[in-house]
Amino acid sequence: MDNRTQRLNIVLSLVCFAVVIAIVCTVGILTSRHQETEFVQGQAEASEYRVSSKVPGRIARILVQEGQAVKAGDTLAILDTPDIDAKLAQAEAVKNAATAQNAKAQKGAREEQIQGAYELWQKAKAGLEIYEKSYRRVENLFGQGVVSEQKRDEAKAQYDAAVATEKAAKSQYDMAVNGAEKEVRDMAEAQMHQAEGVVAEVNAYIEETILLATLDGEVSEIFPMVGELVGTGAPIMNIAVMDDMWTTFNVREDLLKDMTMGSEFQAYVPALDRDIKVRVTYMRDLGSYAAWKATKVMGQYDLKTFEVRAVPEEKVGDLRPGMTVLIRK
Repeated sequence: MDNRTQRLNIVLSLVCFAVVIAIVCTVGILTSRHQETEFVQGQAEASEYRVSSKVPGRIARILVQEGQAVKAGDTLAILDTPDIDAKLAQAEAVKNAATAQNAKAQKGAREEQIQGAYELWQKAKAGLEIYEKSYRRVENLFGQGVVSEQKRDEAKAQYDAAVATEKAAKSQYDMAVNGAEKEVRDMAEAQMHQAEGVVAEVNAYIEETILLATLDGEVSEIFPMVGELVGTGAPIMNIAVMDDMWTTFNVREDLLKDMTMGSEFQAYVPALDRDIKVRVTYMRDLGSYAAWKATKVMGQYDLKTFEVRAVPEEKVGDLRPGMTVLIRK
């Protein structure tokens, strides 16, 4: 009875082993048949540009929503920047002061100052005439031996002083008429232009608080919420340019036979259940980290992976970034 049981167990074991082998062979055959049609899987991509601000501020308003289509020039968001508003007021005040100073330098002295300088000059001229006549008389008397040499010297000194006073008065009058020196006028004008440049710079920063779309597209992602603070260059949102789409694939180099720069081929989009015609525009080695390592058996070698980009030959309606795209090999 024990021998029969043993033989029965052996027979059952052999039968089970044969069934397992049959199942493995069947799966292998089916798998090999299925792999006869090999696919390279990729996806659709679209260009994106990031919207950010040159100035820090607080998000006052966001005027678009994710998924919304926008046109170039549309207002996307507005920042609140009280610090820059205060700087603008300061810059305007400096500009006004510099403009007034420049106007004063270009205009010169007031009419009252010019008239006063003229009167002083006339007074100095009159005094010069008197001292000149006195000096001539004393000089003649000294020649006749009537007055001493000291008297002649005193008259000469008074006359020389009157000449210097007249010249000084004339110089003051000329300066009042001509206004400030050229260097002073140029400096005042330069300071005015500098102040105008500061105002223009602050206004340029204020313009940056209104964020505009630079290209037509679709809002793909919005980062901050209304009321949040954002720093200089911080991303506010991403805009996908739907008119600039392509497909990208990571292809093992032994499958690149029919993929060359400029080559065209058919690709299948499962989400749209249709084939599209694409053209290769970009190929790049992904580096050693993306290599398919061989087992180092005789005759085998490592295979690198290449990124291949291909653009549709015609615009594909309803094609969205992220959709799977397949290439039959």
